[in-house]
Amino acid sequence: MNLRAADISPVSFGWLRAAGAGLGFRRIADTDLAFLARLYASTRTSELAAFPWSEDEKAAFLDMQFRAQHTHYQSQHPEADRLVAMRAGEDIGRLYIERWPSQHCIIDIAFLPEHRGKGLGEALLRDLLDEAAAAGKDVSIHVEKFNPAMRLYRRLGFVTEEDKGVYDLMRWRAETAVVRTA
Repeated sequence: MNLRAADISPVSFGWLRAAGAGLGFRRIADTDLAFLARLYASTRTSELAAFPWSEDEKAAFLDMQFRAQHTHYQSQHPEADRLVAMRAGEDIGRLYIERWPSQHCIIDIAFLPEHRGKGLGEALLRDLLDEAAAAGKDVSIHVEKFNPAMRLYRRLGFVTEEDKGVYDLMRWRAETAVVRTA
């Protein structure tokens, strides 16, 4: 199915909280790579602050890392929904999710710094959990150990299933969940 950008809304996925928070979505396109690279860089700013590199060196490193991640996601998750999150017509984040027969895998979720901590991620995550619960599936995600969003994942019922070094593999279990209506 070939959808135009305007054809995708949170409601079409059943994501009513995300819609209520003003979020819209569209599938990524090659023209989004500059935005996605900027978004990726915004998630690594504090980590790179400790390095004595010039701004040009940091930018080159982040560009290389983004391209490697983007290529990896494309090749390892070919069936994933790769979406740009928008609010008030502005690109503000991304969501990559793959729905496997056994579980839903959140590959990546991120918002620009000025849109973090405002309940947008929580609204979207609650919708994703409801979607998975309705299908009787768990939800998994790899989360960096020092990611401030770790508190949100734990509050929503995710538990660390495996220590993967820099990341924790976290899982939310459908069998222990109560479908949320608020």
